[in-house]
Amino acid sequence: MQPQTGLPDTFARAVAGLRTCQPRAEITLTEVTAPQRLAPYAFALGASVCRDSDEVATGRLILLYDPEGHEAWEGPIRLVTYVTADLEPELAADPMLPAVGWSWLIDALAQHRAAHRAIGGTVTQTISTRFGELAGPPAVGDYELRASWSPVDPDLTGHLPAWCDVLASTAGLPPEGVTALGDRRANSGV
Repeated sequence: MQPQTGLPDTFARAVAGLRTCQPRAEITLTEVTAPQRLAPYAFALGASVCRDSDEVATGRLILLYDPEGHEAWEGPIRLVTYVTADLEPELAADPMLPAVGWSWLIDALAQHRAAHRAIGGTVTQTISTRFGELAGPPAVGDYELRASWSPVDPDLTGHLPAWCDVLASTAGLPPEGVTALGDRRANSGV
């Protein structure tokens, strides 16, 4: 893809790298409006992850570029993500969930050789119980990952596949090419 005119080459190259990724079939990526006050240049993708026709996780990945750089970023480029999913209350209550959820990001970046620095973030797990007019299931669990990191290089072709792997892990999808036990398609011969 040709860089857009009027944009700094580094930013245009980074956006092109994000646009080249073809995620697995369960993940739908769309370009969404990026926040305009965080950096002089910004680009954002939204994601929806479906399993058995149900949306089970969502996310947003924001590319920020400031030609002058930021000391905290340790460079001019920053990726910021937010990923969320509904969980069974038993999973949401697991004390290991934050560490496991964080490892999904770290491991995916390493697996895709997405070199980075200055990584930080939070994993939040919550259990909500509904009452009164909002009564529903006895308890609902939620998972949120908020993180940011600075790519070492503006070529982001490894960063988006890593982020898609995080989305898939958050959604509870098996690795590509693996059929989960109990999957109706596996039992039907499809």
